[in-house]
Amino acid sequence: MFKTILLPTDGSVIANAMMRRCIEMARESGAKIIGLHVIPDFHVFAYQPEMVVDTREQYKLDSEAHARNYLADMALAAQDAGVACETLFVQDNEPYAAIVKVAKEKDCDLICMASHGRKGVKALLLGSETQKVLTHSQIPVLVFR
Repeated sequence: MFKTILLPTDGSVIANAMMRRCIEMARESGAKIIGLHVIPDFHVFAYQPEMVVDTREQYKLDSEAHARNYLADMALAAQDAGVACETLFVQDNEPYAAIVKVAKEKDCDLICMASHGRKGVKALLLGSETQKVLTHSQIPVLVFR
């Protein structure tokens, strides 16, 4: 059915649970996984505490280390399940746009994402990257809750 599945992750508990379910789905269908982590641009005013105290250079080093850790966990889980897995991270201030772009570039035929289920002010301030991907993607999106 699906041959190449894009699996974006933010390293959250919800994303990790979804990752394992998606890897199982990929194993059952013989699909390959492309793991993606999008690093937001450095900002002086930010919602992430690391951005406020870090220099631009330190933020880059820390963010890339986090990305490598998230993606290493995914690659190991995929390997244990016998699923082919490629990983990459990119920097973009609009994660949804990066997700849609990578999905096209890598010829993915499905994007699997977690829904954090934010409501109220949190949803308004942080937005929903999943909702934005659903709105802008020409590729099917499977949302795990």
